[in-house]
Amino acid sequence: MGSNPQAAVSLLTNIARAALGLGAGATLLSSSLYTVDGGQRAVIFDRFRGVLDVSVGEGTHFLIPWLQKPYIFDIRTRPHTFASNSGTKDLQMVNLTLRVLSRPDVPNLPTIFKSLGLEYDDKVLPSIGNEVLKAVVAQFNADQLLTERPHVSALVRDSLIRRARDFNIILDDVAITHLSYGAEFSAAVEKKQVAQQEAERSRFVVARAQQEARAAIIRAEGESESAKLISDATASVGMGLLEIRRIEAAREISATLAKSVNVAYLPTGNNMLLGLNTAGR
Repeated sequence: MGSNPQAAVSLLTNIARAALGLGAGATLLSSSLYTVDGGQRAVIFDRFRGVLDVSVGEGTHFLIPWLQKPYIFDIRTRPHTFASNSGTKDLQMVNLTLRVLSRPDVPNLPTIFKSLGLEYDDKVLPSIGNEVLKAVVAQFNADQLLTERPHVSALVRDSLIRRARDFNIILDDVAITHLSYGAEFSAAVEKKQVAQQEAERSRFVVARAQQEARAAIIRAEGESESAKLISDATASVGMGLLEIRRIEAAREISATLAKSVNVAYLPTGNNMLLGLNTAGR
């Protein structure tokens, strides 16, 4: 019976050792494994060899604990937006907002990690974006940024894609999402529009006055031509036309007087003697 306690203690000791060994093994195994999810790549840092030249793809992988450490990169396309205040060729300030879709160049992930780190895009894109925007905008006048916006966007896109390639970053899309001018330029544009409207109104008033003057000239020419025709007709007919007009006028006058009850007609040779009828008085 004295040996039973010793056996129990030995058994418990063995169990504890086994559990400790299993725990250490599980910890060692856990630290030897790492997982790369979909849309990600891993770069391995080795304490003796530095950053390994090959990136690791998706899945669960082994590494040497303490000696190696994985750094996970997201290789999916991500949006970035930043603003820039740039000067135009005619010294006007313009505010632009640029949106880019970027992703790392996967074969060059070790180079990106060594030179820029995991936050490579936040370090590079705002800097080169402002640089490209200022360089492109400086080539155009303020009004050309509106009239030639597709051309400006194309220049910005091509230049920014080339600059991003220098840092092993791929840009899938580049677009200018906002463009606005300073208060001084906006006020100048408004004044210019008002001046153009006033000029258009003045041109309309002048054109209407010219049309009215032309109409008056045509009317005067018509009246002059009519008077000339009447004069010519009178000259060709002679005094006969005037005599006819006088006879017609006398006929109208006699017809009017014949209707009056207060007038009497007494013939005296070739003339008529007019008198008032007083019988009714």
